[in-house]
Amino acid sequence: MKRYCLALDLKDDPQLIAEYEYWHKAENGWPEIKKSILDAGITEMQIYRTGNRLMMIMETNDQFDAAAKAAADATNPKVQEWEQLMWKFQQPLPWAKEGEKWVLMEQIFQL
Repeated sequence: MKRYCLALDLKDDPQLIAEYEYWHKAENGWPEIKKSILDAGITEMQIYRTGNRLMMIMETNDQFDAAAKAAADATNPKVQEWEQLMWKFQQPLPWAKEGEKWVLMEQIFQL
C-alpha cells in the first residue's frame, strides 16, 4: 500500500465552495468517476477542506501508477467532463507547475 497526500485550492467564493462540496457528496458523485479511481488501483480516497484549501489523501495498491492514471483519464470522456466541471471551482496553488492541479505534498513528520 502507498499513501499520497495532495493539495489544491478552491476559488475563495462561499457559493462555489458549497457547490463543490455538493458534487462530492456520495449521492451526487458520478459512478464513472468512482470506477476510474478504483480501476487505477486507488483503494481509499478522502478530501478535507479548511477555508478554500483542500487536502486529498489517497491510498493505493502497490501497482498504482500515477502516470498511467493520468493517461487513462486523458482518454476518458467522462473523466474529462468531470475535470472541466471541477475546474469551475478550483485554482492552482501558487507554486503549482504549468497545467498541474493537485500538488503532491511532502511528508515532514510521522509519529
